[in-house]
Amino acid sequence: MAPVKRFRGAASNTDKVVLLSGGNPQIAKGDGDAPVQAYIAAMPGWKSDVGRRIDALIVRHVPNVCKAVKWNTPFYGIEGQGWFLAFYTFTHYVQVTFFRGTSLTPVPPVASKTEGTRYYNIREGGFDEVQLAAWVNQAATLPGMIPWH
Repeated sequence: MAPVKRFRGAASNTDKVVLLSGGNPQIAKGDGDAPVQAYIAAMPGWKSDVGRRIDALIVRHVPNVCKAVKWNTPFYGIEGQGWFLAFYTFTHYVQVTFFRGTSLTPVPPVASKTEGTRYYNIREGGFDEVQLAAWVNQAATLPGMIPWH
């Protein structure tokens, strides 16, 4: 297992954020934009820019989106429908999780052990924002993953 790294997070100049194995930030759970932004700011290196781009894309395409951090992972959902998407930081990529991914067209490329879930892994160098936006638009219209809170 990789050693735990510590660095100053963007939430304040004195807050320290622990990076778990693979570089995933350990952020306290919470509802709303603030914990999601703290997670994104704590993502190491190029991954923080990817997190900002994913977040902005979701907000642009789903203006009524609800956000939270649960299990050191940003979640995005629609109140009353549940969570439709989350993303997580790994060593070499950022993994976008679509909880109803097998219902999307085209189906996101990476399979999951969880029925219906599919992943899209974003590596350094960019990603297909047009395709991600299409998946986000579709996913936001489907019943999401529960529990909501």
